[in-house]
Amino acid sequence: MGILKQVFALTGWGTLAGAGSLAFYTRKSKIMALPTSDYLYNTTFYSRLNPHLNPTMNDICIRKVPMSSIKDEYLKDEGKLAEKFCAGIWSTWGFAIQRRYLERKYRDQTPEQLWDVKDLAENKYEVGTYITDHFEVINKTPESVVVRCGDSPRVQQPRASDGVFEMVAIPDKANGEVEFQLKSIFFNAETQSQNKPVPFHIEVAHRWYTKLWMESAIRSLTK
Repeated sequence: MGILKQVFALTGWGTLAGAGSLAFYTRKSKIMALPTSDYLYNTTFYSRLNPHLNPTMNDICIRKVPMSSIKDEYLKDEGKLAEKFCAGIWSTWGFAIQRRYLERKYRDQTPEQLWDVKDLAENKYEVGTYITDHFEVINKTPESVVVRCGDSPRVQQPRASDGVFEMVAIPDKANGEVEFQLKSIFFNAETQSQNKPVPFHIEVAHRWYTKLWMESAIRSLTK
């Protein structure tokens, strides 16, 4: 989570004026705690990754967009919209600072992973895909892509910084809109603990960063 401090420092969003502009820019995205009834908590991959069922930091960010605003080619084939939404998270400016930071540290060790913007924009994000040595695709459906996050995918055992992140795109033809969702669940999977995985100020920063990712990705999908 240390990268969040660097992102906010470099962009100026940590200042009062910067925070105000960020709030205005992301005003259409709503973020809240992820309901305990969400299906992610009942998946086999969540049980495997958080074997101690330790406390989590969790949230869901929701943004609705008129279907008429989405590029036509992303609505033709089932699953294409979720796939391109995922690509939009990693290939656009919202992730750019973090991508460059990770690239400087880890690309030489992991050249086979996704690093270049072009590859991030065009990949289909099948299960097993590694993204910038920090994310691993662990589940994919026509409406969502789920990645493991928090540390390098080269570390497969339970980790002190671990989590799942889901990118969802649900077309609603009846109402003529698409609902986009970003779900996050972070936890310490290494040892049994009753403590929250991150301090409150990091949780707040993460929520702003998630809203920024949402806006950045959606701009890549609209006409």
